[in-house]
Amino acid sequence: MKFIDKQTLQLDKVLTELDLFVLNFLRILEKHVQYVIVSGYISILFGRARATEDIDLFIQKIDKQQWAILYHNLITYGYWCLNTENSSEAYDYLKDGLALRFAREKEVIPNFELKFALTPLAKESFHDTLTVKTSQGNFRISSLERQIAFKRYYLKSEKDLEDARHIEQIFKDQIDIKKVEAYKKRIDHETS
Repeated sequence: MKFIDKQTLQLDKVLTELDLFVLNFLRILEKHVQYVIVSGYISILFGRARATEDIDLFIQKIDKQQWAILYHNLITYGYWCLNTENSSEAYDYLKDGLALRFAREKEVIPNFELKFALTPLAKESFHDTLTVKTSQGNFRISSLERQIAFKRYYLKSEKDLEDARHIEQIFKDQIDIKKVEAYKKRIDHETS
């Protein structure tokens, strides 16, 4: 694993079944909308051995017509929405700040939890990303510092704290501590 530049990381690992599942979904998404992966899957991608039921993604807000095309494409490629079978209703969920879950047909786990990036902190996640390049495709994830700050200062569960420690340990020489602290201040300000 090595940084090509500040926004690009080359990850040389044998991809797991979960990684390939994520890449297949991302290939559909990126044809229609910008996305960024956030939360627990990131630590798993970097080698943390733990299970996950979902992969959390923010997508940029798109209009109802663009959403209908994306929704149809996901269904065509063998995914289903756990929340609703109606594209219009699904769009209303997203517009109202609620998450939609998508999984392979006839399965529930693992699934993708999609949300429109509606809050200032969520929208900002698109401007502070890391592209993880692999032999099978690329993942666009939130920055390591952002990930650590949200896990440590917002989510705060034991699992989240362990995820943060894992990322800090793996990338101890690359983490910008000042950036983590700046995110902590933003989180404190926006959640108080």
